[in-house]
Amino acid sequence: MLSGKENSCFGWDEHRQFVVAEDVVWNSHKEASQFRHRNFPYYGQLIAIYAKD
Repeated sequence: MLSGKENSCFGWDEHRQFVVAEDVVWNSHKEASQFRHRNFPYYGQLIAIYAKD
């Protein structure tokens, strides 16, 4: 989800379990706005299950 060249301006806040980015990035990626203030408490477990090595 957070890897690859298409989303290099986005990051991950491990403590809050949030996707993070500067305001200008959120404003230029309107399709991602649904994730702006949403936490993902099971992100680590999902990565362990579904990530490709």
